[in-house]
Amino acid sequence: MDIYDIIRTRRSVRAYQDQPIPEELLQRLLEAARSAPSASNRQPWKLIVVRDPERRRQLAIAAREQMFIAQAPVVLAAVALDPERVFTCEVPGYPVDAAIAVDHVTLAAAAEGLGTCWIGAFDQARVRQILQVPDTQKVVTLLPVGYPADKPSERRRKPLEALVAYETMS
Repeated sequence: MDIYDIIRTRRSVRAYQDQPIPEELLQRLLEAARSAPSASNRQPWKLIVVRDPERRRQLAIAAREQMFIAQAPVVLAAVALDPERVFTCEVPGYPVDAAIAVDHVTLAAAAEGLGTCWIGAFDQARVRQILQVPDTQKVVTLLPVGYPADKPSERRRKPLEALVAYETMS
């Protein structure tokens, strides 16, 4: 499968098989994140790999009780190490840099037959406590990773014309 097929067919997975991810496969996913570009090549993020079933359960509860998160054999937490940094274009840098790294993981996972789901609905303070993340840092997302238990249906997308402008916004 080429990269365009992976991009087109990747889906958010909300049901996982009870099957561990081999260590060498997990390392390939983490390497995909490490290879992601970031502003000034700072890589101002850290991924926390959560395998412990009880900690995954606590994260699922902190994420509005989305218990499918605890089904995944691995949950990655992307943590911004410098959440105060703002690009010169006045855009906060931490969600951009972390998102690029996490998206590399989602695509690499899809290429390996794994499923993921970007989780943004969670209690920041509670997740920080569970993962022992300092208050000076920010958890950007939780990413359950595992073998899909079902095949999510295709999602409708807006037509390209609704999403792209040429030369100016108007």
